[in-house]
Amino acid sequence: MKMIQAIVRPERSADILSELADAGFPAVTKIDVAGRGKQRGIKVGDIIYEEISKELLLIVTEDENVDEMIKIILKKSRTGEKGTFGDGKIFISPVEKAYTISSGESVL
Repeated sequence: MKMIQAIVRPERSADILSELADAGFPAVTKIDVAGRGKQRGIKVGDIIYEEISKELLLIVTEDENVDEMIKIILKKSRTGEKGTFGDGKIFISPVEKAYTISSGESVL
């Protein structure tokens, strides 16, 4: 199993979640976050925003679903045809164990 962590623009998350659900992947945890990338925030006029609002999508899935889910996230996260700074990042990590809290049972 893998965990996909996608940091995306807040205005893109609804489209991402809808497309994932339509493809058969409805389970997700969504967290409001703030951060910055290499460009160190954004300057609008005379104002510099050190941290930019984003949403973190956490998804645990079977290994064979990862490529399809990444394609969906990339497609729905990009601004414009080629994308731009601030569109986000996707991280993939192995999941060693998982438990359902209510039952205490392992799900792996």
